Amino acid sequence: MQVISGIRPTGNLHLGNYFGAVRSFIEMQDKYQCMFFIADWHSLTTHPKPDNIRENVRTILAEYMACGIDPRKAPIYVQSDVPEVLELYLYLNMNAYLGEMERCTTFKEKARKQPDNVNAGLLTYPTLMAADVLAHRAEKVPVGKDQEQNMEMMRHYARRFNQIYGVDFFPEPQNYSLAERAIKVPGLDGSGKMGKSEGNCIYLIDEPNQIKKKVMKAVTDSGPAEPNQAKPEVIQNLFTFMEIVSSKETYDFYNERWNDCSIRYGDMKKQLVEDIVKFTDPIREKIKEYSADRALLDKVAAEGAEVARESARKTVEEVRHIIGFR
Repeated sequence: MQVISGIRPTGNLHLGNYFGAVRSFIEMQDKYQCMFFIADWHSLTTHPKPDNIRENVRTILAEYMACGIDPRKAPIYVQSDVPEVLELYLYLNMNAYLGEMERCTTFKEKARKQPDNVNAGLLTYPTLMAADVLAHRAEKVPVGKDQEQNMEMMRHYARRFNQIYGVDFFPEPQNYSLAERAIKVPGLDGSGKMGKSEGNCIYLIDEPNQIKKKVMKAVTDSGPAEPNQAKPEVIQNLFTFMEIVSSKETYDFYNERWNDCSIRYGDMKKQLVEDIVKFTDPIREKIKEYSADRALLDKVAAEGAEVARESARKTVEEVRHIIGFR
């Protein structure tokens, strides 16, 4: 089964990325025929002049590999290294309609956030996403709930192509749910989710002093007023973090301190700093190692592009034939 997924090069990976998608990708590469790509074209929809995009691509590539994605098992390529995707994007756009694209939730949200930059690429984001996947005739796409509508549009475009040309060529890619594997990592600012736009992230590349500074500033309250009371969200966030990176014994110790009203948040945060540093240390060192070897990163990207281009070339060649181009 062919599985494909991509990520936009918008900065360093954080713990939310790792426990959300990347860890699932690591498991999947041993079970399925996977391909992972870095979606640099997609970034142009919101940043038409991206700063140092090639360096951002290398950063994501180094972090993917440091986390454990093995390019020998699952090729990693850069979207813009596979121009065949653009040709398929063109064909899909010819059979996509303005009304259905304007109704897309993600388009409306982005248009509201960037009213001075409502570009055609933003409008046709779903067809480019469809081209990324259909170029390899992939069957599964690991995505979160926020991409469900785009996935439904992708299936719609695949069905429409098959119906218009009277073929059974494109599969209808299915959502590969990460829900059972992914962990929702909370933000340290008391919010429900860690995210770049919220500015509440612990990045995999963060040094111990940076991690300490962020954790010690985490939002807390005045402490429990009575034994065994329910934890408010800001405190549950700390315990969720501890459940992710600490030992069960450590979690149980502080949970008991909460239940008997003797918890000291300062001590809990210091322990959390120690456990996060211990968890991220080997990943951070590998990121530095891979980032320093530009030749290796370029080689991995080139080899991934070779595999991806051959896959996409075969698809586009057949699409041309189906449409009637000779």
